[in-house]
Amino acid sequence: MSFSKKTPASLPLAGLACLLALVAQSSDWVSIFNGRDLSGWEVQCKPADRQHQFWKVEDGVVVADSMDIPKHDYVWLITKKEYTNFALRLKFQVFTNSPGNSGVQVRSRYDTNAFWLDGPQVDINPPAPWRTGMIWDETRGVQRWIYPNLPKGQWVKPEQAPSGMKFFFSHQSPAWNELEITVQGNRIHAVLNGVVVTDFDGTGILDDEIHQKRRVGNCGHIALQIHTGDRLKIHFKDIWLRELN
Repeated sequence: MSFSKKTPASLPLAGLACLLALVAQSSDWVSIFNGRDLSGWEVQCKPADRQHQFWKVEDGVVVADSMDIPKHDYVWLITKKEYTNFALRLKFQVFTNSPGNSGVQVRSRYDTNAFWLDGPQVDINPPAPWRTGMIWDETRGVQRWIYPNLPKGQWVKPEQAPSGMKFFFSHQSPAWNELEITVQGNRIHAVLNGVVVTDFDGTGILDDEIHQKRRVGNCGHIALQIHTGDRLKIHFKDIWLRELN
């Protein structure tokens, strides 16, 4: 892995102490993408979308591509394994000609009857890159921004992005973005290219009655998103995970 180490100045002191404690209690980093195929993952979507190959592996990279198929519903690439407390590191590459939205779902669960993935999502949004790293909750009955914590129907604004935030398109050096997500208890911490975007305490939200009913928020799958109706091209690689005690 080539992710840079964070210095104390780049994190709030409380957040840094928390992360250091987690590292001391954690298992080793393991790759959850083998670079050859989608072993350990599965595509979930509506039956009508299964005729298309939205997700594939090319040259050691997970490729999501709906650029020529705009009429589709949500299409997810989901880990077969469930996770509770973990740190996740990955790289993603985005393109200026792609107007679609993606994201990384954590502790989520797919309903094969309703064709819906419930759970919180760390957003990746090339058309409005300042939104990347914030948390949208896909859970039915919620479906709003929970970091920043906004009422349903309100949307995050550019001025809510953290100072110094960095986002790169494929033609810009280093061409790949580094995203680190730490999920422990009711907390979700997201770092984009070395800058803390999200430090969220989800107590009272991720453990409320709605999330308990859907069995998400505290345990579930990791998933990568192709948003419904979007023309999207995005690449992922170097997907590493460390389970935390």
